[in-house]
This record gives sequence, structure tokens and C-alpha cells, in this order.
Amino acid sequence: MSYEAIAITMFASMMVMLMTGQRVFAAIGFVASVAALALWGTGGADIPFSAAMKLMKWYPLLTLPMFIFMGYVLSESRLADDLYRMFHVWFGGVNGGLAIGTIGLMVLIAAMNGLSVAGMAIGATIALPELLKRNYDPRMVTGVIQAGSSLGILVPPSVVLVLYAMIARQPVGQLWLAGVVPGLMMAGLFVLYIVVRCRLQPELGPALSAAERDVPMAEKLRLLRAGLLPVGIFAAMMVPFLNGWTSLVESSAIGALTAFVAAIAKGRMTREVFETSVRQTLAVSCMFMWIILAALGFGAVFDGLGAVRAIEGLFVETLGLGPWEILILMQLSYLVMGTFLDDTAMLVIVAPLYVPLVKALGFDLIWYGVLYTITCQIAYMTPPFGYNLFLMRAMAPPEITLGDIYRSIIPFVGVMLLALALVTAFPEIALWLPHYVYNN
Repeated sequence: MSYEAIAITMFASMMVMLMTGQRVFAAIGFVASVAALALWGTGGADIPFSAAMKLMKWYPLLTLPMFIFMGYVLSESRLADDLYRMFHVWFGGVNGGLAIGTIGLMVLIAAMNGLSVAGMAIGATIALPELLKRNYDPRMVTGVIQAGSSLGILVPPSVVLVLYAMIARQPVGQLWLAGVVPGLMMAGLFVLYIVVRCRLQPELGPALSAAERDVPMAEKLRLLRAGLLPVGIFAAMMVPFLNGWTSLVESSAIGALTAFVAAIAKGRMTREVFETSVRQTLAVSCMFMWIILAALGFGAVFDGLGAVRAIEGLFVETLGLGPWEILILMQLSYLVMGTFLDDTAMLVIVAPLYVPLVKALGFDLIWYGVLYTITCQIAYMTPPFGYNLFLMRAMAPPEITLGDIYRSIIPFVGVMLLALALVTAFPEIALWLPHYVYNN
């Protein structure tokens, strides 16, 4: 059997295992281990062992449990309630104001947690009932929450970008900085869409009544201070890092400790909150470590087979495609896979093929990491099986149908495609900030 046929068999076997409901790391790791033993005998056992050693020695991986713990402390201690109350008071007086506040909430939740699921859970439990109670259009509401929650995998500290950094062997700090401007740009485009749409159709997002807006200035300022607490935590973590005073790992420890102290100061660090935060941190961290380990082993087998060179020859020599045409095809494949796989599964399945190919074509791997993440955001919301669609269906009240949820994301997917096109056409949108910080 040729090496190309072996590579195709491995890929097909992995997809079949995933479709049977196996865990991502188990499917990928099993296929990689069996292939390594079948191809190289007992010497193939060195591949997973080498991958494990590489994982254990990767110092920036220590940031992963720190940021996950920080996010769970802030979410479990209900500090997000103060955030939404702040947006409620300050933005409720304009049409679509609460929807705009929801996007702001999602940006801050993304900066606190780095996971899309956390933003979806908080948005659905805090913002969704408030928006529906104030006669916001259900399609507008569900679209806003889904779109806003997707920012969690782009705005730092993105856990997905940590995974990409490990597989692509790129600096986590540069990837996080590369996600800042595109993430804020996308949030700004969401806000612009809401403002324009609600100005044209005020019934979609009515302003709060005069009675609800009649809040004393002292109360507004108190809520502003309480709501900006997560911003202060983020600043305490990132300012020393951006100024070169601390390393990325040290900054992550500062963020986790600051969030813990803030929860104690607010009187919300109960034993239950602490235990839940630690348990969830352990569970999510272990999950990502197993996935990274499986991906490294799978990638090592693919490298040994020369599958990357074979695919590059197929695209460039056989089909005669140019670098940009190949890049667009890769992005389209992510969109298709995103309809039935989550972001981590997509990355570990194709990263062993795509990342070396992107490098061989002369593209910047930091920039490509941002493109991959934006494409994942779009895939999360793409019918028929987009991940966020079913999360929203599980959390939304019964009167909101799956059809409503499908239709709600159409304009927001259009906005995200616009953001993807802008970052693709103008790479400096993503690369300017990491170049500026690291060159200084």
C-alpha cells in the first residue's frame, strides 16, 4: 500500500470513529497509535512517548489551567450579573441598547474565560430572559447571543489559540495579540449591524421605558465600578505582560490570583464556588491536554508518511492551484467540517496537513491561526449541525423554535464572513499588534 493510501485510510478511519460518538482524543490517538505500530513495529511506540514528553516540556501550557480557573471563578461567582446590570442601565435608553450591551457582555466574558460555551451559557441565562421580557424580537435575541458567544475563541485568552499554538509550534502570546484587533473589529461590526437594524425596525429592539431608565446617577456609577471589575482583572494581567515585566505564564497566574481575590472581596467565594471552579478547571485542562497529545502523535505519523508533501504536490503540481486558491479551499473545508465537528476536533484532524502546507505556501502562521479561528466561529453557527445552534436550542425557552434559531444567525454569519474577508485581504489587521508589541 502506498503512503498516500495509508494516509487516506488513517483519515477515513478517524472520521468513522468520530461519527460513532467516540471522544475526539480517543479516536485520533487510537488511529495514530495503531498506524505507528503497523508501520514501524515496536519502534512506533516512540511516537506517542515523544509526543507526551514534548507536551510535558511545553512551558506555556501552564497558562491553560490558569486562564480556565480565572474564567470559572468569575462566572461561578456571578460577577457577570453585575456586568449585565451595568449595560442594562447605561445602554437601555436606545433602540437595541440591551442587545448592544449583550455584545459588550460577551466581549468581557470572552476576556474572562476564552471558551465559546461559557459565553453562551451566561448569555442564555442572564441576557436572554431580560431581552425577551422587554419585547425584543426572539430572532434578534438568539442571533446576538450566538454571535457574541463565538468571540470567546478569538478574544484572548482564547483556549483554542493555545491549542493551535501547540500544534503549529507558534508563540501563544503573539497569537493572542493577533486575535485582539479582529475580535474587537468583529464585535464592532455586530454593534453596527444592531444599531442600523434597530433604527430601521425599532420594534426589533425597543428602548427601555422611562421608569426603568430613571436610575440615580450614584447607582449608575456604582454599577459602573462593579461592572468594570473584570476589566480591571484583565488589565492587571495583561499590562505587565505587554510591558515586558512578566512572562505569559506569570501573567496568567496574576490573572487567576486577582480573580480569586476579587471574588473573596465581593463575598462570593463560597466553598461551592471554589470546588466547582477547581473541578471544572481540572476537567477542561485534562481534556485539552489529551487532545493535544493525540494531535501531536497523529501529526508525527503523518509527517513520517510524507502526506503533507503529497497533498502539496496534488494542489500545486497536479491541479495547478495558486497559494491563495489553496488557502480558500482549506477555509471552505473548515466551514463544511464545522457543521458536524467542534473547533478542537477540526483543528486536530487537519492541522497535521494544513499547518505545514500553509507554511510551505509562504503564509504567516500567526495570521493563519486567526483565519482558522474566525472560520471556526462561522462554522459554529452554520446549519444544519452548527455547535452553537444546538446549544442555543437547549438553553432557549420552548416558544423559540429551531427554525427561529437557524434564521436568526443569517445576518450575523454575513457579518462574520465580512470580517473574515477583511482579515484575509488585509493581514495587518491581525499582525499589527503582535509586531508592535514584540518589536518594542
